[in-house]
Amino acid sequence: MPDFNDDLRLAHVLADAADAATMARFKALDLKVETKPDLTPVTEADKEAEELIRGQLGRARPRDAVLGEEYGSQGNGPRRWIVDPIDGTKNYVRGVPVWATLIALVVRGEQGDEGVVGVVSAPALGRRWWAAKGTGAYTGRSLSSATRLHTSGISRLEDASFAYSSLSGWEEQGRLDGFLHLSRNCWRTRGYGDFWPYMMVAEGSVDICAEPELNLWDMAANDVIVREAGGRFSSLDGVDGPFGGNAAASNGLLHEDMLGYLGGS
Repeated sequence: MPDFNDDLRLAHVLADAADAATMARFKALDLKVETKPDLTPVTEADKEAEELIRGQLGRARPRDAVLGEEYGSQGNGPRRWIVDPIDGTKNYVRGVPVWATLIALVVRGEQGDEGVVGVVSAPALGRRWWAAKGTGAYTGRSLSSATRLHTSGISRLEDASFAYSSLSGWEEQGRLDGFLHLSRNCWRTRGYGDFWPYMMVAEGSVDICAEPELNLWDMAANDVIVREAGGRFSSLDGVDGPFGGNAAASNGLLHEDMLGYLGGS
């Protein structure tokens, strides 16, 4: 199995640079916020963080491709870095500390594209999570000070904690009925949103989570971390990986039960 530890160390360096840039502007009174064509906000911090990451990748991995939320796709080849400079920009703009930089490495193999490195760094929460293929998932302050992550052992929906982002997306996708049926059959539901529920699935504090519409940069890092923690990450149609335009993540034991409610449109 290929060793991706050097790539993981690089992803931490990239996250350190992004954290410094985003925290410097978090809650700034003169923060510049624009509206993108899809009507979502983007700040100067989003752009600066992605520019920093792209610049360091250009020096450290000049042959690798990059896909980022703010500046699109660059380069070609079997290795591609996937970057969301601030996942949770609406929270960032309002001073809510639940936002993170998401960095992933996807490689092309005989079976297609696969995520092999993922880092999720949430500096305003003082938290970071990471994983590399075959080495497990971890959380902590640094590579040398970390705790290994494991998904939960909950095997019944009646005992499960279910996390989601909002109701509106499920309604727009024609999946609201299934979502509501699932939520009624779970022990607990909470709308944490963005990257956080996936990290809680990896930690074992949440058992299932799902979102009806996402981009690759929203999912690629989460996918690696959930899988390396022992869970499963797929589309709502049950195709494993972060490439289906939506997401379902679980401890693995509850995945098919969850998809039974959410998989139909």
